Amino acid sequence: MSARHPLPPDLPTPAFSVGHAERAGVPAHRLRAADLNAEVAGIRSFRHDLSLPERCALFQLRLAPESFFSHSTAAVLHNMPVPYEMATDGRVHIAFPAPHRAPHARGIAGHSLQVEAHDLMTLSTGLRVTTPLRTWFDLAHSLALLDLVAAGDALIHWRRPLVDALDLADALGRPLNRRVRRKLRHAGELLNDRSESAPESILRAILELAGLPVSGVNHVVTDEFGEFVARTDLVIDRYRIILEYQGDYHRTTKGQWRADMTRRAKLEAQGWRLMELNADDLRNPAELVRRIRALAQLPRLATPLVGLPSET
Repeated sequence: MSARHPLPPDLPTPAFSVGHAERAGVPAHRLRAADLNAEVAGIRSFRHDLSLPERCALFQLRLAPESFFSHSTAAVLHNMPVPYEMATDGRVHIAFPAPHRAPHARGIAGHSLQVEAHDLMTLSTGLRVTTPLRTWFDLAHSLALLDLVAAGDALIHWRRPLVDALDLADALGRPLNRRVRRKLRHAGELLNDRSESAPESILRAILELAGLPVSGVNHVVTDEFGEFVARTDLVIDRYRIILEYQGDYHRTTKGQWRADMTRRAKLEAQGWRLMELNADDLRNPAELVRRIRALAQLPRLATPLVGLPSET
């Protein structure tokens, strides 16, 4: 097999337009070669293993200046959590301001959105996106309540807030679709700036919807002498219950399971009852609540809890 014709060294990296390459004398057959990424029509990249921001940069080279990234694509670019199936969807969400029509092309989920100047921003990478707050509002059309709470918690996290809590409260007063406004306001009532992860946010929201009194989020437990015992995910102090969400690293990280065992023993020695949970436990919130109520020795509910889904 003959070697591929080398490309001119002055082509932009990591991507360039077909028109730029043709003007530089690159023949059409070379631009169709398998070593170039051609997922965006009219654009070529030297790499195939592109991250989402790099893929977005390819699309932005192709699109008109008024376009911007929105919905789950903007959420990922802002490091806002979205469900796995959204985060791994190969499509890039691209929008144009109304009344422009939504774009349609391979690899794109297109939108036409009514936006104001304050709804858009440019990231340090040069990508044009909806602001974190507008992104959260757009996600409300497709996210379930619990996932919307998880994304909203990331907006106001106390260490790295993406939006001021007062600005969020003011924005919830905007005129919106009635169904979406109701969901956003419900989610807004459940937000907490101390959650460290999406599963923690979802777990806390489940408890609050069930009327179980969460008294501490990422709470430090001390002994009778005020000495540190452990930092815990969620505390229901009234029933001396601690709920801990355990990601896979708790079973795969060397030594972590031993540390978890010691930590559990210390908490139980202080009179706490510890319930360790994982992703499977969050799939059926109603059943999880029944278990927690049983641990708290609360009576079984005669009717289902309003607003609590039987499954996420």
